[in-house]
Amino acid sequence: MPAIFLPFRNHLEARHVPGLLLSRDPVRRWLDFGLDLLFPPRCAGCGRVDSIWCAICAQEVERLPFPAVRSLSTSASLQAVAVTGLHEGRLQQGLWALKYENIRQIAVPLGQRLAARLADTSWTIDTLVPVPLHIDRQQQRGYNQAALLASAVSEVTGIPMLSQALERQIDTRSQVGLNAEERQANVQDAFRARPDLIAHQTILLIDDVYTTGATLEACAQAVLEAGASAVYGLTVTAARG
Repeated sequence: MPAIFLPFRNHLEARHVPGLLLSRDPVRRWLDFGLDLLFPPRCAGCGRVDSIWCAICAQEVERLPFPAVRSLSTSASLQAVAVTGLHEGRLQQGLWALKYENIRQIAVPLGQRLAARLADTSWTIDTLVPVPLHIDRQQQRGYNQAALLASAVSEVTGIPMLSQALERQIDTRSQVGLNAEERQANVQDAFRARPDLIAHQTILLIDDVYTTGATLEACAQAVLEAGASAVYGLTVTAARG
């Protein structure tokens, strides 16, 4: 099933603002208009002016085939993981803009692609749970990119998202540069889930990138310990190899 991309109604609604929607305040709209004139938004994929995600890049991503679902028979916690593409090209550029350049609206088209990937599986999901950041890191960044992606998936699918169902209780070091064993040790016991929110439910964990699976596995263990029936994983990209 192809990914679904809904166009922004105009570039004013693509300002870098908290959440996914622009304030209706007229003063703020005029201020945003002035900022757009001075600093017009550029496409995160190709740099074209006047759009944060242009139609050409959207179509290029939409044509990317979905990789096969990863069956994790050796995993003790995750039933399976699905991704929408490799961590390269336009998808990688879009995630970089979302994660490091404060372009939060990129979560909408990327989330729509996640929703299309989910629709292409046979999974029956009760609740979406984004992989959490530690509270200190989220305060530094101002948002959790996985929660923005999960919110966009929820908007398309109607499946409820519970961002408070899972907590990162240890501020772990970045996984970048660590090997598989180091990644697993780094996130061990880092997460805690709330039984009152997820017990007896089939949970879909949502994150931006799948590398070795250590983070998703640690989250899944916490969710199962809290009483979930089953856990799946869904990410925008996966590292090659």
